Amino acid sequence: MKLKLNFLFFFLLSISILAQDKTVTGIVTSAEDGLPLPNVNVIVKGTAKGTSTDFDGNYTITLSQGNTLEFSYIGFKTKNVTITNNNVLNIALEVDAQSLEEVVVIGYGAQKKADVTGAITTIDSEDIQKTPNSNVMQSLQGKVAGVQVTSVGSPGDSPSIRIRGVNSYAAGGTPLFVVDGMFYDNIDFLDSSQIQSVSVLKDASSIAIFGRRGVNGVIIIETNGGKFEKKPEITYNGYTGIQHAQNVVKMANAEQFVTMAYESGSESDIQFVQNAIERFGRSRINPNVPNVNTDWYNEVLRDATITSHNIAINGGSESSSYGVNASYFSQDGILDMKNEYERFNIQSNLDFKVSDRLKIGVNSIFSNATKYNPENGAWFQAYFAVPILPVYDYANTDADPIPFSDATILGYRGSQNPFPQMTYNNNQLKIKKILASVYAEYDLVPDKLSFKTSYSHDYSTIAERNVRLPYFISQNSQRETSSIRRANLTYSTQYWDNTLTYKDNFGDHSFKLLAGSSYGDEQTNSFSATGNDVQGIDLESSWYLNFADPTSFASQVNEIGDRFYTLAYFGRLEYSLKDKYLLNATVRHEGDAKFPKKIWETTPAFGIGWVISKENFMQNSNVIDFLKLRASWGQLANGQLGGSSGTRTVSQLTTAIGDTQTNGIISSSNFTDLEREILEETNFGISARLFNSKLTLEADYFIRDTKKLVVPVDQAIVSNTLLVNAGEMRNQGLEIAANWSQPINDNWSFSVGGNIGTLDNKVTKINTDQGYYDTGSAEFRQRLMVGQPVNAFYGWEIDGVYQNEAQVAADPTAQYELTENNNQLVPGDFIYKDQNNDGKIDADDRVVLGSYLPDFTYGANMQVSYKNFDFSVAIAGQSGNEILNRKRGEVLFTNDTNIDADFAINRWHGEGTSNDYPSSEGRRKGWNQKMSSFFVENGSYFRVQNIQLAYTIPSKLVGGKNMPETKITFTADRPFTSFSYNGFSPEVVNGVDRQTYPIPAVYTVGVNIKI
Repeated sequence: MKLKLNFLFFFLLSISILAQDKTVTGIVTSAEDGLPLPNVNVIVKGTAKGTSTDFDGNYTITLSQGNTLEFSYIGFKTKNVTITNNNVLNIALEVDAQSLEEVVVIGYGAQKKADVTGAITTIDSEDIQKTPNSNVMQSLQGKVAGVQVTSVGSPGDSPSIRIRGVNSYAAGGTPLFVVDGMFYDNIDFLDSSQIQSVSVLKDASSIAIFGRRGVNGVIIIETNGGKFEKKPEITYNGYTGIQHAQNVVKMANAEQFVTMAYESGSESDIQFVQNAIERFGRSRINPNVPNVNTDWYNEVLRDATITSHNIAINGGSESSSYGVNASYFSQDGILDMKNEYERFNIQSNLDFKVSDRLKIGVNSIFSNATKYNPENGAWFQAYFAVPILPVYDYANTDADPIPFSDATILGYRGSQNPFPQMTYNNNQLKIKKILASVYAEYDLVPDKLSFKTSYSHDYSTIAERNVRLPYFISQNSQRETSSIRRANLTYSTQYWDNTLTYKDNFGDHSFKLLAGSSYGDEQTNSFSATGNDVQGIDLESSWYLNFADPTSFASQVNEIGDRFYTLAYFGRLEYSLKDKYLLNATVRHEGDAKFPKKIWETTPAFGIGWVISKENFMQNSNVIDFLKLRASWGQLANGQLGGSSGTRTVSQLTTAIGDTQTNGIISSSNFTDLEREILEETNFGISARLFNSKLTLEADYFIRDTKKLVVPVDQAIVSNTLLVNAGEMRNQGLEIAANWSQPINDNWSFSVGGNIGTLDNKVTKINTDQGYYDTGSAEFRQRLMVGQPVNAFYGWEIDGVYQNEAQVAADPTAQYELTENNNQLVPGDFIYKDQNNDGKIDADDRVVLGSYLPDFTYGANMQVSYKNFDFSVAIAGQSGNEILNRKRGEVLFTNDTNIDADFAINRWHGEGTSNDYPSSEGRRKGWNQKMSSFFVENGSYFRVQNIQLAYTIPSKLVGGKNMPETKITFTADRPFTSFSYNGFSPEVVNGVDRQTYPIPAVYTVGVNIKI
């Protein structure tokens, strides 16, 4: 393959040299500020020959003397230059005040950025491609105000994305992705090299036209395609690198663990230590400690590789354009087992001008991926595994096939060793996606009235093969019978959209009117079967159901399917008066059969804008180049809910009637007619360019209410939970983004920018007498409570640690525990705050301990360019959120465990040693294991998100002007994160950390070649 690509390259190069008699090079800049302009169209006028400038404004083109070059770029005046004897031609394009300026992609079309009345942020391809990751959305972290991206470490998994907080308790929070006009809930099939631009639509007014699927925000992605009248261009993008676990949790080592075992006073814990000494010998450093000191996280972690290759060909003639893209991505997981992700994509974009009025196009993506899921329980086991246990126990001669160690041999209740689960489990997913769309657009009245029809189909399958291999470690740790689970998931989503667009202008007025309909057909099917006792299990060729015991399938075969139709009608008006006064109005009428109580819902939205900088009193300003005030309001109906719910139940009951035990039944129906949640949002914004457009500024303040909030209600008689419309919730916040860009001289230029976002989330209404609903679990309570964030952590507040017996004796709550509950508190136990001062600690003393939603998110970036060098740094962070460290809290269920080094070092072990941590003995007591502020930790963090150094190799240094443009990049992604949380990462999707996959730092070297 490599030989063929090399041959193709030199063949194209030789044809180019022979066919032309003149080569012209140069740089295209802005006449206003001298900055280079990327992607400027450079066309040999009257022909299909052409090229475009690179990121630094450079271009090279071959042509004949006397030809005319046409330079065109959005927002600038087109310039024509006839070629004479000059071989170097530098062009400065003038800003066109009457041009379209920058175009922003919106729903079912595009709009001048100057005319936008909603909250929309656009990210270009260069920023996206800096982040090496399997999912392009990871690249948004820290780049868009009001967008929280929670990273994931497992290969092939998608990050969590929240736009302006949480809009619903019961429905998912995933935004809608629109890729080249097609709708998706997940874009794990896209490669970053395929991306041309990403637009994030944040407010209800911008989202309204998408209806039910856009309630959590909309992210519009345009992929790379061809251009009309452009010669073929071949581009290669690739990188390879290493992933390294960072911020690894330090666990108590053998000496710390043994010290705590003796301090605890537990005879069993001390005996287990003695058992380890007898089995593994004594340490030569400390003879009271076994000769084992296992760092389990170090054992289960590894450095892992990441690789990406992408090759694209695009171009076009006068009547057609094409873009073809092939990419390969591979990522190994940092968990030391069969844990990896591999993906191969082929994408094509084809557009044809059939006539002056008719244009048609086809977009298609084929994605073929293989994913091996990690055994996530390994993180939990590695946290609890005692350090006096080795990975291998060669004295365990009964173990088969590998002599792994087992903590039960030492007397502990669990095996603890994570390696049997990691080694003898194989969970493979084969993911195939065929995504295609076709469209036709016809100008009924040229430049006035057009009709567009488009059809898209997303067909995806996931074939799962989950194999559990047999093994024997001990009587308490074994799998006697192998098993295999086969599952096939099929998703088919079809959409047929039709739009009619009329645009016109007269005098100072201009408008565009869009009317359309959207028909959807969404199907899912799931089939699974599990068989046991697989013959020939040692051979992968036997990992099929027909090798399993046929009698084992009983009650292990399942199939379920669903089909859902949607229909919507929508319209939008865009109106401008003198390019100063703007109006954008949208209405959508949508049917949703999941809600029979009200199938059809109509939701309106509108936005207004005032371009103050066009007023006469602003014309003499030397500072403000552009200033616009924006305001919008809109409603959306949440279509992500499961719909009306409930069951009819018949329950057996035994009760006393007249002193006689009587058997009977209770029949009840708890079916409820759910209504759709309604999201209503008001947004106020400002957009500005200042100081000759060196400074750009965007600011928005929003108030977003979720009405008819769906919450869980306990059904006391039938012991069931039912979802009902019984609440309201509000999100409000401020978002600011600013960027300064400036050339210093011909060699130096720089840009610096940043963004911040605030979020205040509160439940504003609960339709119950108590004003709350309990969520989470009984041991780790969360609560929906009026005036507090959704799913707030709820428990007791720690007020210190008892230091001596006198303090215990003087505390009324300690004496109450002794007299009423026979619970003797001692020094080293927690002191809980008596919130109501009634002299006892009970459920009434619980308070809100925090929220998993950050109050404040931020990001910043800086880029410096010197000649052919580019250096950039990006940072990101958040504050104001808390994390429930559930893995630390689960000592409640698993007493025979290790503990983290932070606890071991800071534990109370005598008066004055700690006022924050209990003693070694105390951590075993139920009193100290309550859901409390001890387990709810600060989730704030600061991260150096990305560092990249790039060098563009001048062609003349490597063989002349006809050699391909080449850029070398060195990237460090997430190389440094600062936080106080006692875990691998403060990025925990819903704030509850039990077995979160660590997020690695990634170091890569890459190359970009353009022919």
